[in-house]
Amino acid sequence: MRPDGLPAPAELGPDEELVAGRRPVEEAFVARRAAHRLLVVPQRRSALEKIVLHATNLRIPIVEVEGGSLTSLAGFDGHQGVALVVEPRRYASVEDILARASERNESPFILVLDSLEDPNNVGTLLRSAEAAGVHGVLFPTHRQAPLTPSAVKASAGAVEHLLLAPVDDLGGALSDLRARGVRIIGAESDASLTARETDLRGPLALVVGSEGQGLGPAVRRRVDAFMHIPMRGAVGSLNAAVAGSILLFEAVAQRPQADDDTSRTILSTDSATTEEPIETGGGAAPKVARARPKATTKPKATTSRKAATKLRATTSRKATTPPGTGDDRGAETPGSSGEDLLPGEPTEATVKASRTRATRPRRASAQDQAPSD
Repeated sequence: MRPDGLPAPAELGPDEELVAGRRPVEEAFVARRAAHRLLVVPQRRSALEKIVLHATNLRIPIVEVEGGSLTSLAGFDGHQGVALVVEPRRYASVEDILARASERNESPFILVLDSLEDPNNVGTLLRSAEAAGVHGVLFPTHRQAPLTPSAVKASAGAVEHLLLAPVDDLGGALSDLRARGVRIIGAESDASLTARETDLRGPLALVVGSEGQGLGPAVRRRVDAFMHIPMRGAVGSLNAAVAGSILLFEAVAQRPQADDDTSRTILSTDSATTEEPIETGGGAAPKVARARPKATTKPKATTSRKAATKLRATTSRKATTPPGTGDDRGAETPGSSGEDLLPGEPTEATVKASRTRATRPRRASAQDQAPSD
């Protein structure tokens, strides 16, 4: 502490907390957390120019500190050489969480943490919860791992976008949720139903127990249904953060999405697409793009095909044209009316042609014009 009563640059005051790590600091900027100063390790400043420039634009003082000092201040060595000193976090209430669900016109979807002990598990679950779209997180104020800079780092800054509601009496808070129509679902290894068989739609509070003890007695008495994750390997259990994340996204898969009433199009990069509605369980059907088959060029007609077409056209013309020409129009000739001729027998047309040649005057030759002696 300095003589003027202000904390030293590498220390935290009573109304300050630390956000450490590149991604958590960036998310704190996005969430517009009120910041007092940015702490940077000089040896890593070149890799942090984007964050430093952003802090400069926001008129946040930049303070260079040694790596060891920042590690001592943050409580872990995964700070990546940067940390942001911010004002204390503002926590929410159960009413705030239900109000957010109402604002989004969605059924309440709440994650409940029952006395988790590992801050990294807490941070990982908060990250999964934010990605799954939960409206808020409940956890007890006692016998719960604190939201340390390490936990914030494990959440990758997701805590900046979540409503966190610490409660003194977790069992009483669950009873209040049940009175409001929210179903309480817990995880048990010996439950009769799997997560896939359990109905996770509608108002839901998903409870994740502690790493060693699972659900406490006060919480267990208020659970409406239990489920388990089927396992096929030799390991008999999962990490609390892993199990909770699996159950969160199983609920996401069953619950209707917020944009079910809007049309969604997935574009294909290698072919044109058309939108076709697909039937869903309820509500308007989202449109999913289906690949339009590429146009194919029809093969050109073969010679035999052309010949057959020409023959049909000729036959059609003959059928519509009266038989015969000139003086013989309308007269039938053998062969043209379908009569059979003997082999070698001349037709009437052949006979007429020969008579015409016989009666046509012959042109005089040079011998005929020569004078006789």
